Amino acid sequence: MAFTRSTEFIIACVLIAAMVLIGLVNPAFWGLDNLFSLAKANVIIGIMALGVLLVMISGGIDVSFTAIAVAAMYITVKLMVAYQVDAVFLPFVLACLIGLVLGGFNAFIIERFKMIPLIVTLGTASIIRGLVLGLMGTSIVNINKMPKELIAFGKTDLAVATSANGATFGLTAMVLVYLALALVIHWVLNRTMIGRSVYAYGGDPESAKRAGFNTRRTIWFVYCTAGMLAGFAGLLQASMIWQANPRDFQGFELDVIAAVVLGGASIFGGRGSVLGTVLGVFMLVMVKNSLILMKVDTTWQRVVVGLIIIIATAITAWRDRKKLG
Repeated sequence: MAFTRSTEFIIACVLIAAMVLIGLVNPAFWGLDNLFSLAKANVIIGIMALGVLLVMISGGIDVSFTAIAVAAMYITVKLMVAYQVDAVFLPFVLACLIGLVLGGFNAFIIERFKMIPLIVTLGTASIIRGLVLGLMGTSIVNINKMPKELIAFGKTDLAVATSANGATFGLTAMVLVYLALALVIHWVLNRTMIGRSVYAYGGDPESAKRAGFNTRRTIWFVYCTAGMLAGFAGLLQASMIWQANPRDFQGFELDVIAAVVLGGASIFGGRGSVLGTVLGVFMLVMVKNSLILMKVDTTWQRVVVGLIIIIATAITAWRDRKKLG
């Protein structure tokens, strides 16, 4: 069957094998508290990865999404505190709008000046972080000042359990938010013309243009959507950890890009799927979680993530060359 030869099936098999192996080495992996923690750790990196997936399928690389997430999160929370806004829906709309505008800024420069996305997003990431720190300040909004409705939203659980020592832990409802967004992006990529245009543009921009696709609209869609997802993820992070730190997400780019590449997205564009990305995110989070359980130092965790990027990218490049040959 075609599915058994697909990248997603292979990733799923590797993931299951890894889970069994990790569980045998460290039985604490199968603890309900650890599994709930694992699910929670997937949410923010997963939502950001959906945006990065769109960019990579289009043939680009975006490293500004963490800066966009910080800007959307910090500006929104500061405004909520300043004007005593204790709501949930409107703040998330504002965070998404901020992400949309900043993503649009990336799209404008890339499309208008035909510049390399990596260079553009490196520059805009520095600009955005600098402006946030310079104009909004560097103080952390802690739990005492955080809007109560926002905290309550982030604390919502689907299920709650009690450990042997009496401590309670829950499965966050934000997992449903993540999965809902994944389904929407999957539908857009596979059931709409704009989704097909993203694949076509990533495969060959000139051919996509000749086929009648509006490549300008495609670029704007990709970077604006990635910005919106980053903005949403930023505020969601604040609601889940009960604080807003303007220096948050430092170095987070590496994890997200690693997860997307691990999920089978091609660094050359034109290939990638939401299912593969979701599996890639889970794989990366699981590996890092296992390293934490084994008390591996954070420095060595970065080494492992770097190796994952190199190996996954090498496999992707080999696969693409094999298909072309």
